[in-house]
Amino acid sequence: MAETRLYSKGRVLGFERAKRTQNPNVSLLKLEGVQTSKDAQFYLGKRVAYVYRAKREINGSKIRVIWGRISRVHGTSGVVKARFRKNLPAKTMGASVRVMLYPSTI
Repeated sequence: MAETRLYSKGRVLGFERAKRTQNPNVSLLKLEGVQTSKDAQFYLGKRVAYVYRAKREINGSKIRVIWGRISRVHGTSGVVKARFRKNLPAKTMGASVRVMLYPSTI
């Protein structure tokens, strides 16, 4: 039986930035299969999870998650802006994120 994912994949491109300053409160994400800003409209308001492994075990698990939400489209090539509860660390640039496709409750 084929497995179905409840999320769509994406990549962290970096932080929102200007010529000389960057804003770590807003992360830029490139979503898999999204090529235009019209495609990206579907994902607005969806929750995003950055899942990673840590050394120390908490409640029997070494897996941690930083949650965020897609807030708006960035440009015309399907890149979106997302705000996370805790700002993503710089090591996440290029890392993958999960965009949840089910309706959010928060």
